[in-house]
Amino acid sequence: MARITIEGVGSFEAGRTTRLVKAIEGHGIDILHRCGGNARCTTCRVEFIAGEPRQMTKAEHERLVAREILGQFRLSCQILCDHDMHVRVVNRLSATDLSDAGPEPADEITPEPEWMERPLS
Repeated sequence: MARITIEGVGSFEAGRTTRLVKAIEGHGIDILHRCGGNARCTTCRVEFIAGEPRQMTKAEHERLVAREILGQFRLSCQILCDHDMHVRVVNRLSATDLSDAGPEPADEITPEPEWMERPLS
């Protein structure tokens, strides 16, 4: 189990194969995931305070580069809870006028992950 700390909310334990977006939402935090956890929209982004993973999926890298936010944020839909992390959730449903957070993300990372070392900012 990994200890996940959400800035301003608290901490909880998550299974090491659980996607971060699902762990966050599963603990009652209203994180957005408008594309259903497919690394397309960036609404599930988080800011790392501590414990940023050393690897990222190529899909996450491509989306962060396209949005010009690489080095600032990570996509929680593309991260496994395989170690302790401290994050700040950027986009919450309660701060919008949307009716829902988005489609339920699958249990496994989608699209099929192709891992790479996280580039230095």
